[in-house]
Amino acid sequence: MKRYERHADALAQLIHSGALRAGDRMPSVRETSRARGISPSTVFAAYDLLEAQGLVHARPRSGYYVSHRQPSATDRVPAEPQPSAPHDGSRGVEISDLVFDVLGSARDPHLVPLGSAFPGPELFPLARLARCLSSGMRRLDPAAIVQHLAPGDERLRQQIALRYGLHGMAVDAAEIVTTNGAMEALNLCLEAITQPGDIVVLESPTFYAALQALERLRLRAVEITTHPREGIDLGALERALRAHPVKACWLMPTFQNPLGSTLPEERKEALVALLARHGVPLIEDDVYGELHFAPRRPPPAKAFDTGGQVLHCSSFSKCLAPGYRVGWVAAGRFAGAVQRLKLMTTLSTATPSQQALSEYLDQGGYDRHLRQLRGTLARQQARARALIAEHFPPGTRVSRPDGGYFLWVELPQSVDALALHRAALGRGISLAPGHLFSTDRRFSHCVRINCGHPAAAHFDEALRTVGALAGALCRDGSTGAATDCYQINSNRGNDD
Repeated sequence: MKRYERHADALAQLIHSGALRAGDRMPSVRETSRARGISPSTVFAAYDLLEAQGLVHARPRSGYYVSHRQPSATDRVPAEPQPSAPHDGSRGVEISDLVFDVLGSARDPHLVPLGSAFPGPELFPLARLARCLSSGMRRLDPAAIVQHLAPGDERLRQQIALRYGLHGMAVDAAEIVTTNGAMEALNLCLEAITQPGDIVVLESPTFYAALQALERLRLRAVEITTHPREGIDLGALERALRAHPVKACWLMPTFQNPLGSTLPEERKEALVALLARHGVPLIEDDVYGELHFAPRRPPPAKAFDTGGQVLHCSSFSKCLAPGYRVGWVAAGRFAGAVQRLKLMTTLSTATPSQQALSEYLDQGGYDRHLRQLRGTLARQQARARALIAEHFPPGTRVSRPDGGYFLWVELPQSVDALALHRAALGRGISLAPGHLFSTDRRFSHCVRINCGHPAAAHFDEALRTVGALAGALCRDGSTGAATDCYQINSNRGNDD
């Protein structure tokens, strides 16, 4: 471990043992630096790590304090889910009706949003963004509206390129295309490099909107074994590349949705090299990359791309401005094709949203907001995992992400997740059942839980209730054909 990690680990042990209790003030940075013979920056890094883990929190002009009750070493800690085992071969995709139905039934704003795809709106600086929207539009040169139609606002693209640079990546603003959220970026990339009938590699489980995109474009999917902590199995991926004429990979190497897994840095580099040898482009979905709990952001696969084959897609929706619908793609050698498709479809991304975000980034404070957001999400995850450990039935397995705000919960085999979803809705709680995350609905005893709503009323009670409902289904041995209980309504929209 690095020095700051060793210091953070020693303090974490004191907290878990009870030597440092909830509400206790942590030693100041100055006295720790002097007593331990380490630099102030090392102490700050250790406290940042502890804050991201939900163990401590900062009080303005007062210092760091131990947060309220954390899981101790004697608590029951659920095991992680098992790596997936998808079928070999490519498959057509028919998932949208189920997605529309499940998500459409969970839109009631009064539900406890455990099945939501977004963090709580109270976590974002919406009032300041509104002021930035006003000031940005006042400064707008009307000629720029037409000038920057397809690639997007030049100032915003330069600011995005600067953030790549801050993370050690040289990305030219000219290869960046702003989009209506990351979903448009991902769909444009997929359309730019595939034709109907082509084969696309996905993780298993995978984000259900990726399955919907393949269905819309009449593409076939090959799902690859994915570990709940370390991501896609590169050996299985290489075998698939040899066995099938794969045209693209759509992967989420960092804080994958729904697992939360992250490919280690050296394996991201190996992934990019493997795909380069086979001439297969990578569509990298990296919408959660800024939500890391460790001090340093994990580098995306794009960081190892030397041939322009990685189309890196991200957005501000999950980390700064939900509802503004501003995403982007750094499309490498495919930037021209993506920009043409953008012109042919939606023409441009909304100018006011781009102006608001550009103004916000220009004023500064984005990284301070991110630090606060990460700390909150880390505390929420620790709290949710402790409640699941205490209240869900024996045999439950839970993922341990190092970022993001999703937990992947693997329940005993006798629990049907759609039946659990239906029962939870009856108690005012939404869930995302595992059926949504594969072509063959194989994760029928799993659910994705969103822990990014700290202000949601009855959050703790909702998790206790879901655990009790899962326990009842487990005792009943009820695997019911829950899918048959739904009246499909294809007019409902995608919630993610």
